[in-house]
Amino acid sequence: MMAAGRKILLGVCGSIAAYKSAYLTRLLVKQGAEVRVVMTPDACQFVAPLTFSTLSKQNTHWQFTANEGASWNNHVELALWADLVLIAPATANTLAKMATGICDNLLLAVYQSAKCPVAIAPAMDLDMYHHPANQHNIELLSGYGNHIIPAEYGELASGLEGEGRMAEPEHILAWIDDFFRPKGPWAGKRVAITAGPTREAIDPVRYITNHSSGKMGIALAEEAARRGAKVLLILGPTELKPANPAIEVVAVESAEDMLKASEAVFAETDVFIGAAAVADYTPVSPAIRKVKKTDKDLSISLKRTDDILKTLGAKKRKGQLLVGFALETHDAEQHAREKLKDKGLDLIVLNSLGDVGAGFGHDTNKVTLIGRNNKSLPMELKPKAAVAADILDHLTPLFDA
Repeated sequence: MMAAGRKILLGVCGSIAAYKSAYLTRLLVKQGAEVRVVMTPDACQFVAPLTFSTLSKQNTHWQFTANEGASWNNHVELALWADLVLIAPATANTLAKMATGICDNLLLAVYQSAKCPVAIAPAMDLDMYHHPANQHNIELLSGYGNHIIPAEYGELASGLEGEGRMAEPEHILAWIDDFFRPKGPWAGKRVAITAGPTREAIDPVRYITNHSSGKMGIALAEEAARRGAKVLLILGPTELKPANPAIEVVAVESAEDMLKASEAVFAETDVFIGAAAVADYTPVSPAIRKVKKTDKDLSISLKRTDDILKTLGAKKRKGQLLVGFALETHDAEQHAREKLKDKGLDLIVLNSLGDVGAGFGHDTNKVTLIGRNNKSLPMELKPKAAVAADILDHLTPLFDA
């Protein structure tokens, strides 16, 4: 579902339909959305704020100040936080205030501060809904760029039957799903990404590893999922995890585990990105028991691990894209170009431990993109999320190449 990972600010107005908003909150949370609820004071007469706090697992707000005036609910921060402001139910009173710029409660202040899309689900009785004033306000709000989720036909609280009831929560959820469904070139692409370090066992207690945190690979997975790709993340041992529940995660430990997991899915992927820091060597014979400390030095025999990207490059089919990373300390571009050719890559992402703010553990990265045309594109130091977007942007034209 496209609601997964989205930040939804749900505005609830004083209508009997507010009970549906409680159910809608539960549906959104179950789909993986993060929901914050802002109520009008009148809405609190229909459903207690505690209900929404319990369902959303977030504090519910209905006034500007909190804790007896010791703090305040910042309407600007709430508005900037959201990917979507959804006002459901929207009463005739709130519609009129929104249409004319009146701002006398927290929800209206959030609405006027919103830079994200706003969706409105009206709810009122039959004759009220069709009153020219309300229809005019709805048209005005639509003209402002707001999205209107039309009221539905059915039994109303007055006992009448007709148009005016708030859209059913399942229908609103379907609208959100369609609204956020990506329609760009990445939509529906099958993307597999390796991330994080590997651990090569010396004995049951000790292992060989590196400093990779997995942040870059996870950022790539998040960006690909945001663009509508179906993402599989093959993740080495790290405490970090992707926030988007739509990303499928396969946890692995060693280089051999990562190779097997990669080979298992490679034939079905459209894009494979090897962002993991895979061990080049592994102990020949890991000890079954803990190696005890003695007065003598210890030598460990190591053997080469299989090169995951080179193995996959030999199996790459036409139209499939294969991307690698190169972290170098010297002669960086030369080594990166050699890897690009040797492994049959379409793109290699080069970064150096010599660049401040780049490399393992940082939230930023500074990379150079080298494509199969052998041209290099140096990038500025950026947050890893922005670097991930740059990499996917660079790959997009290759889909049809």
